[in-house]
Parts: sequence; C-alpha cells; structure tokens
Amino acid sequence: MAAYVVFDVEIRDLAQYQEFMKGVKPVIEAAGGACLARGGTHKVYEGDWEPRRSVLFEFPSVAAFESFYNGDVYQNLRPIRDVCSSGRLVSVEGLAQAMPFR
Repeated sequence: MAAYVVFDVEIRDLAQYQEFMKGVKPVIEAAGGACLARGGTHKVYEGDWEPRRSVLFEFPSVAAFESFYNGDVYQNLRPIRDVCSSGRLVSVEGLAQAMPFR
C-alpha cells in the first residue's frame, strides 16, 4: 500500500537548504519516493494549521519511507536540514486507486 508523506517546512536559509536537497533527492528516489507537489500556493479551509511550504511525497509503502527516513544517509543529512529549516512531517497509508466515500 502506498504511503503519502506530508512535509510542512519553514526554510530559514535557502542556499543551505538547497545543498541539503542535492544530497537527499537521490536517496528519496532510491527508496522509490517521488515528489508529487511542492511549494505551490495553499489555502487553509478549516482549522488553525498555518503551513509554510508544503511538500507531498509518495513512497511505495510506509516501510519504504521508514527505510529512507531511518537510513544512515538521511540521518547524516538531517542535521543540515535542522540548521536551515524546521518542519512537521507525517505519513499516511493510502490506496493506489481512489477510495469511494461511504
């Protein structure tokens, strides 16, 4: 079952964050991950969530995401990300096909 990962990030140092992204992008791809949306205009319809910059990833499974997230390469890059940004990260399992409402 696919896993969708939502990352709400506030970037404080864009140049340093771009260096982090150069290192992390190939690791995401190696884990089967793909970026479905990033950065675009967003609008809050309900609640008090105030996202900064939203990024939506898809991974083949939660296990694939966790393998990436807990892996040595990402964990070694994460301190770089933490210096230049802060964020919230959640995953949710989903079906590859749209689910009907019931």
